Parts: sequence; structure tokens; C-alpha cells
Amino acid sequence: MTRRLPVAPPRQYSTWLLGAALLALVVASFASLPLQWSAFLSPDAATVTMEFLAGFAPPETAPAFLRKTALAALETLSMSAIGTLLAVGGGLALSMSAAGRFGRIQRAVARALLNVLRSIPELVWASLLLVAAGLGPFAGTLALAAHTSGVLGRLFADALENTDPHPERSLLANGASPGAAFCYATLPQTLPQMLSYTLYRWENNIRAAAVLGVVGAGGLGQMLKFHLSLFQMQSAATVIIAMLLLVALVDAASFALRRALTR
Repeated sequence: MTRRLPVAPPRQYSTWLLGAALLALVVASFASLPLQWSAFLSPDAATVTMEFLAGFAPPETAPAFLRKTALAALETLSMSAIGTLLAVGGGLALSMSAAGRFGRIQRAVARALLNVLRSIPELVWASLLLVAAGLGPFAGTLALAAHTSGVLGRLFADALENTDPHPERSLLANGASPGAAFCYATLPQTLPQMLSYTLYRWENNIRAAAVLGVVGAGGLGQMLKFHLSLFQMQSAATVIIAMLLLVALVDAASFALRRALTR
């Protein structure tokens, strides 16, 4: 005999209201923006775009320029790696309080600080830190660390809050210290997830570090801004290719590390 499926639960009015609000927001967004689709899809726009792209070919392949591009790529990679490592330390320090392990007041203060850190984009952080640290990769590294600390701190705190508390309580009940109970019961449960979050943010910081150079934070982004401002399109094409290769290599390495660490 065929079994009938159970009756679907009734939809709450709040669900319908939320869906209607989202639909109204999408419609209002399209209505308020002056989207000129006809001009964008016109033959003139296509011709101008093709002429602009043709100026990037062929890329600059002079050995001296390739060596300079490679050094800038290493600078961008270093910025992202150091910024991510600093963010891991800051995120871990704030995540303990943000997870509510030291009381409600500390939780509210830590989460408010994390909201401030991650709500300010990396470009804004870099613009502010350039005043204090000066031009160069140091300001870009600090900007990545500040923004990523807010992101990782929130993700780490959520991971700690969602962890099963029973193993840690069992160790505490058997006389273990709070630090030992956390390190041997809670941290091993969240460590694979934290590593995955860290590697993912490192991938994002590679892209962000390349963009931060536009405001003078060094690396490939600064080279790209320089050559585009002088309309040296062939040199800019080489820098863009270096960015794509760097991101692809880091994505592949990050994927391999995640597979190895989360097995």
C-alpha cells in the first residue's frame, strides 16, 4: 500500500510578510536605479569595449618587468599571510568573550567591537592606517588584520557557542581546570571548523591585498594603479595575469590544506 505524505505545516504570516518585503525591496531597487540596458547592449558600447580590451594585448614580457611583477606578487602574498595570522590571534582573543564565556557584559562589548571591525571595509581601514603607518605594505597588512579579525572573531565565537558543552562540563565535574577542560574538550571540536574559516579568509585576503595597493598599500595593486594611470595597458595586462595566477595558486593550496586538515 502506498503511504501518503504528511500534511505540510501551515505557513506563518511572518514568513509571507518577509517574502513580500524582500520582493518589494528587489522591485524598488530596479525601479530606483537608472539602469541603461539599451546603452550597455548597444553596438557602440561593444565596439568601444573591444577597442579598450585590444589595448591590453600583448602583455609585457620583458625580463626586468616580469621580475618586478614577481616581487610585487610575493609582497601581496606576504601581506595576506601576515594579515591573516594577525587576524587569527585577534579573532581568537575576542571570540572567547564574544561566545559568552566571561559573562553577558563582556559578550556584548566583544560583539560590538567585532561588528565595528568587520563593518569597515579593508579599503577604508587602509586609507585610515596610511596616515599613521605611511605608504607601503605595512598599512595594507594592518588593514587586512583589522577587518579579518572582526570576521574571524564572529565566526569563531559562533563555532564556540554551537559546540556541545557536555564534554567540557564532564571534565570540570571531574576536577579539571577551566583552561584544561576548554583545550581538551571544546577546542578539538571547533578546531577543524576554525581552520577552514581561516583558510577561506586567507583566500579572500589575497584578493583584498591586490586591491589595497590601489590606495598605496603596495603589492600588485599599486603596480596596476600606476600603469593604468599612465595608460600602459600592456604592462597592466601582465599585472592582471599575475593577480589571476596568484589567486588560482592560493585557492588550490588552500583547498589542498582544507582537505588534509579536515579528514
